[in-house]
Amino acid sequence: MAILTSMAVAGGSDLVCPRIIAKNAAVNLRSSVLAVPFGLVKLRVAKLGIRVQAIGNAERFQISESLEGSLGFDVMSEGELKEKGFMGLRKTKLVCTIGPACCSIEDLERLAAGGMNVARLNMCHNSREWHRGVIRRIKKLNEEKGFCVSVMIDTEGSQLHVVDHGAPSSVKAKDGSIWFFTTENFEGCRPFTVQANYEGFSEGIKVGDELVIDGGMATFEVIEIIGNDLRCKCVDPGLLLPRAKLSFWRDGKLVGKNHELPTLSSKDWSDIEFGISEGIDFIAMSFVNDADAVKHLKNYLSNKAPRSIRVLAKIESLESLHKLVEIVEASDGIMVARGDLGVEIPFEQIPTVQQKITYVCRQLNKPVIIASQLLESMIEYPTPTRAEVADVSEAVRQYADALMLSGESAIGSFGNKALSVLQTTSSRMELWSREENQQSGLHWHELGLSLPDKIAEQVCSCAVEMANKLGVDAIFVYTKNGHMASLLSRNRPNPPIFAFTDNDSTRMALTLQWGIVPLLVDLSDDVEANISKTIGLLKTKGMVKEGDALLVVSDDIPSSANPTVFQSIQVKTIV
Repeated sequence: MAILTSMAVAGGSDLVCPRIIAKNAAVNLRSSVLAVPFGLVKLRVAKLGIRVQAIGNAERFQISESLEGSLGFDVMSEGELKEKGFMGLRKTKLVCTIGPACCSIEDLERLAAGGMNVARLNMCHNSREWHRGVIRRIKKLNEEKGFCVSVMIDTEGSQLHVVDHGAPSSVKAKDGSIWFFTTENFEGCRPFTVQANYEGFSEGIKVGDELVIDGGMATFEVIEIIGNDLRCKCVDPGLLLPRAKLSFWRDGKLVGKNHELPTLSSKDWSDIEFGISEGIDFIAMSFVNDADAVKHLKNYLSNKAPRSIRVLAKIESLESLHKLVEIVEASDGIMVARGDLGVEIPFEQIPTVQQKITYVCRQLNKPVIIASQLLESMIEYPTPTRAEVADVSEAVRQYADALMLSGESAIGSFGNKALSVLQTTSSRMELWSREENQQSGLHWHELGLSLPDKIAEQVCSCAVEMANKLGVDAIFVYTKNGHMASLLSRNRPNPPIFAFTDNDSTRMALTLQWGIVPLLVDLSDDVEANISKTIGLLKTKGMVKEGDALLVVSDDIPSSANPTVFQSIQVKTIV
């Protein structure tokens, strides 16, 4: 049985969200008979030759016995659906940084089975061959084991950092010890000597300035300037990690040092070429200060990359906060790099800044990752602090698209346990948010400029409202480029979103977006045939069953044969 409302619109019209007006307070989609009066779509039609339809009807839906084709269902989501049902599917996506502690194929499979949606490779560390091996192992798992894990590379960016401090891992700086910071290249171990990566790192620095390591892991006072080098005294003891970031402070204010450096270094461009050749899915751009750098990289990728690669901008500087909206608009997504951001703004501002960035990303329909120190203690310990769990919960409550593990998975001893903490905590907070109806009171910024884009926004907004009010089990969307799926995700519906696409790069891009289960399937130009086929395939796999209520959104892309845009919302109950 199905309730169908559909629109076919081309030309200039104003669309008002259709409302379901039920005379009876309770509507049971699982009953054998369903009659719901509809407040049909209101349209103001311009004086153009266009076709507009609005239909309300009920019909029975029967699965065809004859099915052809296969369904690219992620084995992790399939198992979770069978175990927990539609509403038990986790909606917040999980990103794991891959490092020495988790780079074997066995380790990667455990992370994928534990819920990893995106594997992040930090190009600051390890060799090109090491990264190539990890990428190919992930792709092998996807192909042979049925996972759907996308790959992200994170550029090093132009930043001041430690090249070498003479130790293979971390080195302890003790209170009162004297250290020498230099740009001189050296090999082997020089006690109390740190090599910096940028020759001009000491320009503009004065005696008495503070040199801060990794946002406060250790602090030094500049006591002497010798050419381009600095002699410093440790005033706040701590650890110097490999490739630790350096920043300078004077009178409680940051001394800007990155303005002379390009956003992407020559090494970054080489890493990007490597990523293109290996077929990665995302590039996270470090130290983005304006939209131009993002646009430049996106234009470069559109000309060079054989498949679509999404560009994420990392927000980690005060300047990027000043230009936040333009950076979000230009990018395909955002990473909130709280560690580096905490170096440039007072740490007590981090929670409100995080919430603001998350809100702006939802308004502009861009996925947002919350990163840095989510479960930092689990690098060394098997359980998180309660404060860390509260931090994770808050990010989920803010409806961030994804949470990211950094050192917890890359170098920690308990990476799988940390991933399990993210999974269980996010699932619990998502349940609480549904119960508390946290979606009320949100007012969306209009994104679309053209009429079809405006219609798509309204269709998806109305579809989510219908899904929530009718209590359907899942939302199905058929999409070529993922746009309709992302618009549905933006509204954070209660039921999960199953996005069917025949484009592999679209499928991998959707792994980062909240609440979406992307499926790769052959699609035809016949919308109804696609719906019947995919629901039938899911039923044969035991994913849907008799009585399940599904809201279906389809977007028939206009072509020369059929120039009319046809978008529909259907509610089907499996019989």
